[in-house]
Amino acid sequence: MNWEQIVGHEELKNLLKDSIKSNRVSHAQLFVGKDGYGTLPLAMAFAKEILRKENEHSSAKVDSLNHLDLHFSFPVFKVNRTALSSLFFDEFRTMMLENPYSNNEDWSAILESENKQLSIYVEEIDEINKKFALKSFEGGSKILIVWQADKMNSDAANKFLKFLEEPPKNTYIILTASNIDFMLPTILSRTQIVEIPRIKEDDLSQFLMNNKQISSDNQNKIIFQAQGNWNTAKKLLQSENMDSEFEEQFIMWVREAFQVKKKPEFLKNIVLWGRRIATWNKEKQLNFLEYCAEMFRLALLQNYGNESLVYKKIESGSFKWDSFSKFIHGANIEAILEEISNADYHLERNGNTKIIWTDLGIKLSRYLHKKP
Repeated sequence: MNWEQIVGHEELKNLLKDSIKSNRVSHAQLFVGKDGYGTLPLAMAFAKEILRKENEHSSAKVDSLNHLDLHFSFPVFKVNRTALSSLFFDEFRTMMLENPYSNNEDWSAILESENKQLSIYVEEIDEINKKFALKSFEGGSKILIVWQADKMNSDAANKFLKFLEEPPKNTYIILTASNIDFMLPTILSRTQIVEIPRIKEDDLSQFLMNNKQISSDNQNKIIFQAQGNWNTAKKLLQSENMDSEFEEQFIMWVREAFQVKKKPEFLKNIVLWGRRIATWNKEKQLNFLEYCAEMFRLALLQNYGNESLVYKKIESGSFKWDSFSKFIHGANIEAILEEISNADYHLERNGNTKIIWTDLGIKLSRYLHKKP
């Protein structure tokens, strides 16, 4: 993680870099703030700077999270009564390389652990003690980053306190936490606490302008909703981009469906459309179904004169929203939504996606021409 990849926090980044240059790095630091504010990215960039100062060739290893003297601990669930970060490191590494601003909700989704308790358990601390009892692989410092240290259970926290009080020589410990209210006061007293504030709106705006193609209106909306959280901003941005693609495919579907009644040869286009949608991953297909259902409901409201409730319309690609909405009414809306629900059901159960989308596309062509 490079400093310039971190959104905002210029003053804080300079302070951290200066502490390394002047050899004033505390052996244990606690970065406190929401994950989306940049606690882990700052910890990773800080660790990289320490290791690079000792060995200028270490950067690539740190960037790929393959440096043998850089260790990570994070919340996991028990597998066969064992709970070690190392069992899930590949998943953690992939997540952090894709988005180091990820939060606990993202991590839980990756592990599919909605019904499992994610925590840092005492056996993880035993594993840390074993690792740091060994000599450094590259002859310099060893660094431990504990992501979401506030998720340590009480046994782990008490045992970690001993490691914190008497760390091995040339060891740096960087903890991150979104909330310190339930952390042991003795752990807090033995760390240098670094508060990570929300990202300034100007910094979010500049980062979006430099790195993303986005209209000024959408940019302002994302910045307002993100509330200084880059993880939230990133998801909102992905949602904006996805809506644009969904809109394009929805327009294509509706136009082909209208043509089929007069020109049956347009069925071929619907089949090709269905095959294209079927190449998307499962989550994206399910999101598209949700988008389609939403647009049909909004068209119904438009048709029945409730325009004040229509918070979103399709107006791109010369699509005539008002004309389209007249074809969505009480005689067909229930059937349309039921077919979308059926498609959702079969996708969730891993049905043949090409068949599901082709069937849905063809059925729409029938329902659109049903008279009120």
